[in-house]
Amino acid sequence: MSDERTIAVIGLGSMGYGIAASLLKAGHSVYGIDLDEAAATRFRDAGGAAGSAIEKAAEIDILVLVVLNAAQTEAVLFGDDGWAGRLSSGTTIVSCATVPPAFARDMATRAEARGLAYLDAPISGGAAKAAAGKLSIMASGSQAAFEGARPMLDACAETVFELGADPGQGSAMKAINQMLAGIHIAAMAEALTFGMTQDVDPAKVMEVIPKCAGTSWMFENRGPHVVDGDYSPKSSIDIWPKDLGIVLDIAKGAKFGAPVTAAALQQFLAASGSGLGAEDDAAVAKVYARNAGLTLPGGAS
Repeated sequence: MSDERTIAVIGLGSMGYGIAASLLKAGHSVYGIDLDEAAATRFRDAGGAAGSAIEKAAEIDILVLVVLNAAQTEAVLFGDDGWAGRLSSGTTIVSCATVPPAFARDMATRAEARGLAYLDAPISGGAAKAAAGKLSIMASGSQAAFEGARPMLDACAETVFELGADPGQGSAMKAINQMLAGIHIAAMAEALTFGMTQDVDPAKVMEVIPKCAGTSWMFENRGPHVVDGDYSPKSSIDIWPKDLGIVLDIAKGAKFGAPVTAAALQQFLAASGSGLGAEDDAAVAKVYARNAGLTLPGGAS
């Protein structure tokens, strides 16, 4: 087999589009599929394969799912006229959504029963790293799944963490990551607005704290959004009720208390309920500002 693969990417949001573009740059033939026809057209205009991907499903070497959640993953694969019934035996499925580990194991079992390889491969890094082919991928699955997915992993990831043969381990690691990421975004918002109650300008906080022990990647990445008053969505508020909800469901199943995660989730729920769901997740700072009677940079309160 040549190095070039025929690959279909389902889900052309900010992450999925970047993955599809990285695969194109690597020389693969790539179908881009999305319910938003404008996104699919944009990708075809950028060099994506033309025609109906599902009609060519038997020719697909790798199917990459960059959909929202478990329900969409299952519907794409096993719903009415799902892809799993159309793919050729030996095709590799790379599933990138944040899902519970038990769900990933179930999907792998059902896929393997049809002769398909399933790689549990949640992603991290954001839209910019997706477009640059520099994602971190937390992957687990069979040797056949890793071998089949290798062209996709090579094109899209700066770091691939190979977490073993159990498909659930990739999703478990992603849950840990999302727990920390969500907590750190809420902590960023809390810290900046707390500083404002002490007459410390958020811009000054962002100058000092990144050089101190209290910093985090999320603090340094999202804090500038608050300082600039720019809440155009790089990663939206509404991602976090879903992802932290998954984390807490997993914790409940393990009889594990996660009170800090629960507290962070409440702040994102408050932000979403206030109509901020489509804004950048740094807009959780607006919840703190409103409750404290503060006016954020740019006039938000």
